[in-house]
Amino acid sequence: MVPDRKQIDSQAFSLMVLLCLIWASQQIALKAVATDIAPIFQISIRSGIAAVLVALLMMYQRVPLITSDGTLKPGLLVGALFALEFLLMGEGLRYTTASHIAVFLYTAPFFAALGLHWRLPEERLALGQWVGIALAFVGVAIAFLGPDRNGYENAPNMLLGDFLGVLAGAAWGATTVVVRCSALSNALATRTLLYQLIGGFLILLLATVVTGQTAVNFTPQVIASVAFQATVVSFFSFLAWFWLLRKYLASRIGVFSFMTPMFGIVLGVWLLGEPLDPSFLFGAVLVALGIVLVSGHAWLRQYALQWRAKR
Repeated sequence: MVPDRKQIDSQAFSLMVLLCLIWASQQIALKAVATDIAPIFQISIRSGIAAVLVALLMMYQRVPLITSDGTLKPGLLVGALFALEFLLMGEGLRYTTASHIAVFLYTAPFFAALGLHWRLPEERLALGQWVGIALAFVGVAIAFLGPDRNGYENAPNMLLGDFLGVLAGAAWGATTVVVRCSALSNALATRTLLYQLIGGFLILLLATVVTGQTAVNFTPQVIASVAFQATVVSFFSFLAWFWLLRKYLASRIGVFSFMTPMFGIVLGVWLLGEPLDPSFLFGAVLVALGIVLVSGHAWLRQYALQWRAKR
């Protein structure tokens, strides 16, 4: 029996703010050292290190690494989707800016909402949520087509990189759907994460070798970037995310993901000196507003009813 998911409380809100800041930082860290180590190679290494950390944690907790609980097949699928997401994101960073990837990757809640609408009765989309999805994809179109691409020296093919970012968001959204609609929905967060990290490590390592992106210039910045991503991004933040998925409605916690692209834009401009085009910023705001409408529909409706009752 699938346990009831809770409404958002202060614990979930605080954790989501922290996670959004961490997730926005990962694109910055990957892009900052991309000339010394390819993004997909960084992600492969960090996934391998984090997989070892998760396995050690499971052994410490006396949780078996291999079970017959029905999670193997969906686990293999989410591992492949995880690898696909970060392959697309890593390759996208070669062609566009970190701030652009931060926005387009977080189209994931819309793809997840559409998939969950199709699969789960409790996740059916209301009219306002459909409006949010439409608004967000208008924002994506504006962000795609609007920017003046002059001055983007570190974005040799921005349109291709942006498109890969959207595809990465779709892969992430599909991962959420698989987790919620399979035995992984009730599995330990560590087990779900371990499947993904192993898939990410193996598949991305293969992709790195096949595409000839194994060259590394070991610098303090490279070591710091990989260490941050392995321990904070791939271990702590992903573990916390899957814990949230088990405890709270996916569509409710997803509302706070609007903060990630906003954090990503600020960090990209501040730390990497990336240009900020007004049309791209406007498109990003529409995407963030769409996330709020899609994931926060129940809250907005509740507040509207309370406001009417007080009149």
